[in-house]
Amino acid sequence: MQVVAQSWLVYRLTGSALWLGIVGFSSQIPVLLLSPVGGVVADRYPRRATVVATQAASMLLAFTLTALTLTGQIRVWHLPVIAFLLGTANAFDIPARHAFVVDMVGKNDLINAIALNSSMFNSARILGPSIAGVLVATIGEGWCFFVNGMSYTAVIVGLLLMRVGSPVRLQPHEPALASIVAGYRFVWRARPIRTLLLLLALVSLMGLPYAVLMPIFAGQILHGGPRALGLLMGAAGVGALTGALTLAARRGIRGLERWIALSTAGFGVCLILFACSRTLWLSAALLCPAGFCIIGQLTSSNTLIQTIVPDDLRGRVMSVYSMMLIGMAPFGSLLAGALAHRLGAPNTVMIGGWVCLAAAVVFGSRLAAFRHGARQMIVADETAGGTLAEEPNEDATVMAQRGG
Repeated sequence: MQVVAQSWLVYRLTGSALWLGIVGFSSQIPVLLLSPVGGVVADRYPRRATVVATQAASMLLAFTLTALTLTGQIRVWHLPVIAFLLGTANAFDIPARHAFVVDMVGKNDLINAIALNSSMFNSARILGPSIAGVLVATIGEGWCFFVNGMSYTAVIVGLLLMRVGSPVRLQPHEPALASIVAGYRFVWRARPIRTLLLLLALVSLMGLPYAVLMPIFAGQILHGGPRALGLLMGAAGVGALTGALTLAARRGIRGLERWIALSTAGFGVCLILFACSRTLWLSAALLCPAGFCIIGQLTSSNTLIQTIVPDDLRGRVMSVYSMMLIGMAPFGSLLAGALAHRLGAPNTVMIGGWVCLAAAVVFGSRLAAFRHGARQMIVADETAGGTLAEEPNEDATVMAQRGG
């Protein structure tokens, strides 16, 4: 709800695609800059406590936005500032939250847990935009921000009620910079993880910023308003929820690499067709499979990475994951806003679709090598007990022994 209401508030105040890109950039750039520190925190301190702290900070920011909007004191420059602070909280929240999933369920049920987590998120994506569209049109954006702020109460209480064992953590005296470097070194030398993260970064840079331009499509291209924006975002959420539930029913990780290739390709095709549509219902219908495909790629990539990575590096590797997924998005948001300003929103989304399709073809052509490297790393992790060992070589088998 807050994402939709904030986007519409920016559009109402400015009518500018560039400002939409600026606010998107402000919310995501802290993840790129601060996620490495967030990863060290997730590996060194209790992950549940970290998530509670970040959720409390997000609640405070939501209520600040509520107060500014409802009192009529909101100015356009407030929005990137609050978005930047929320992004800072996310830089610590995302690595801890993703790593915390394994703390709760273990590796055997990992794909089902990640997929069910995605289904919860995307259920909200279905209901939230629809409710936000109605609320924005009737009583304004401020009440959407208020409901979002109140929702954090249930989240924080739920976290505090959990009783979860704590895995082995980094020694507190280990230098933070050395820990960050060790995480980067592992990611760079682990070819399967590196490949997944590079693909994720490309999709985040060129494909996912289509959502930043949704107010333009709803208002100018499809001649709708807040309700049209809610319909478009909700349609993507329906597809994403369907994809998450499909993955939640899977047993094991076999074949996930094919899911990634096909999902990335399908997402690109849907974006290309969406860019050509000038009918609201057709556009909404195309966003359903787009949501299905992108959640298939993200969930499958997350599962494979968390299956491969050792426990003592999990937070740092997931910080790189968040950098590729969210940290690259600010550049995508700025790029999308700038391109839409010059070329128009449809051409911008179409370019992103073609890039995603090309990336899927390249990834799909290398599936055999990817599968071989990932299998070796999983076997080596089981042999080594999932702990950080000595310096790795470039060879995938030795790499899998978790060199720092």
